[in-house]
Amino acid sequence: MKGSRMVNLFGRKKEDEGRGRPTLLTGPRIPRHSSGWEALLKHLRAENGLRVLDIGPTSPQNINFLTEMGHSVYMADVVAESLRPEWRLPPLEEGEPERFDVDGFFEQNLDFHGRQFDVVLLWATLDYIPQGLIEALVTRLKDATLRDGKVLAIFHSKPTGPFTSYCRYHLTPTSEIEMQESEPFQVLRVHTNRQIEKIFTGWSGSKFFLAKDNLYEVIVTR
Repeated sequence: MKGSRMVNLFGRKKEDEGRGRPTLLTGPRIPRHSSGWEALLKHLRAENGLRVLDIGPTSPQNINFLTEMGHSVYMADVVAESLRPEWRLPPLEEGEPERFDVDGFFEQNLDFHGRQFDVVLLWATLDYIPQGLIEALVTRLKDATLRDGKVLAIFHSKPTGPFTSYCRYHLTPTSEIEMQESEPFQVLRVHTNRQIEKIFTGWSGSKFFLAKDNLYEVIVTR
């Protein structure tokens, strides 16, 4: 039901609930100007009854903010789950790269049950998840995003240093988002603009927003 408060651990079976603790949010909230969020906020204010998928640890602030605007919100904590060792498979041959149990992962996580979304808040997810999951995740999001739907993604320009800690991004009614440090996950890779465009091949377009803090943002349109 649109406009209601919805939190969904996609595909998580009852016997699996509680098998891992929630992702911790440990640090203070640090405000950061976000041109990508500023642009997306205009879209959210101009439309009614959108379905929003928010990737990351549960944020009551985000749930309240989006539902008070009249949108439905679903949440999925992809990074923490994807780094569990049970999803890693041994290489087929010695010297081959490690494999990822994509089918098993999606069976237990991100089963949208046929739902499609108008907006996806992907944040910096693609910098932290295993390489073997990136293409499959983006394909799954493409299938679950409505035509002309928007995806907001954040990427790091450096693998270490300031602003590379894994954070929860909390929404505000201004052009700022609040970054709150979470688990000590490491940035696994740095994407160039060309690589990002390749990852989202088949989407209708993308708009890049540059920043001065080793982060840059992209809004991708389905």
